[in-house]
Amino acid sequence: MDARIQKLQEIEKRYLEIGDLMLIDENVSNVKTYTKLSKEQASLKGAYEAYQEYKRLNNAIEEASMMVDDDDEEIREMAALELDEAKQGLAELDKHIEQLLLPRDPEDSYDCLVEIRGAAGGDEGNIFAGDLFRMYSYYAESKGFKVEVMESSESEAGGYALISFAVKGQDAYRYFKFESGAHRVQRVPKTETQGRVHTSTATVIVFPDVEDEDIEIPDSDLEIETHRASGAGGQHINKTDSAVRVTHKPTGISVNCQDGRSQMSNRETALRIIRSRVYQYYKEQKEAEAGAIRRSKIGTGDRSEKIRTYNYPQNRVSDHRIGLTINQLDRIMEGKLGDVIDALLANDDKEKLLNEHL
Repeated sequence: MDARIQKLQEIEKRYLEIGDLMLIDENVSNVKTYTKLSKEQASLKGAYEAYQEYKRLNNAIEEASMMVDDDDEEIREMAALELDEAKQGLAELDKHIEQLLLPRDPEDSYDCLVEIRGAAGGDEGNIFAGDLFRMYSYYAESKGFKVEVMESSESEAGGYALISFAVKGQDAYRYFKFESGAHRVQRVPKTETQGRVHTSTATVIVFPDVEDEDIEIPDSDLEIETHRASGAGGQHINKTDSAVRVTHKPTGISVNCQDGRSQMSNRETALRIIRSRVYQYYKEQKEAEAGAIRRSKIGTGDRSEKIRTYNYPQNRVSDHRIGLTINQLDRIMEGKLGDVIDALLANDDKEKLLNEHL
């Protein structure tokens, strides 16, 4: 049996099995379990539907093949036409199935956490960090995702020195994961009196929003401190110790959250961010030790790697990893990121195909 057909059969079996599990009262009443099942089924839906179409086309070919030698000329002509259409459809479907069965990153279906920091350029870098946050928020909204701000440090000149936010939705991490790296902007800052173009940067890093079961962090590895929030933030500022700082002692990774309305909400947010950052740290360390990181033009998401330039005078966006240039910066900054994200995903699929055939 063709290995791909065997894989499709396994997917079909699991897809239907999940459907049955989602009808069990115990699973319906458990939000976490039901959500996990729903996400898994959604991730299998494309391959499941492709397999149903594959079976339909094969049946059509089989039936038409039996009629091409019929005594009735009209039936023979109709059968020949149906046979040709079914074969053509099957050939196109075959390519689609090949794409669907490419190895998927295990975290693709996860929600994600995005962190943006103003970098080179001082105030202008912070302002640009705010522009990127706005761009990502609009893009997430267009995909039907929800955005939840988790941690922020506003800049006096506008924008953010730091903003962390969650993006929630099916395959959110898949659509955002290639945004990690340094984003460079070329434009005339509002504070520039002589009209000179300046270059500034903001850094982006994207983590999968992992669950408790994905990584175990002993309480003894965490140092949790409370303190009074500072800066813009509302009525609780400097009145209560509502801000929470969590440090993972083995790695030194630290998170400070003060935007929540209570110490409890800030603690939960900080622990959630720490969990994802520590997970990513150990994952990258393990892959590096095993030599398992697949080097590609898209890169590894290093914060210092310059991945994209936003040139305002020429209304141009260039993604340096795949040589993509689009002269629609104004649209992209309004969240119309689809062409860029789709090109990155297509390039990743292309490299996976090449690796599969090596």
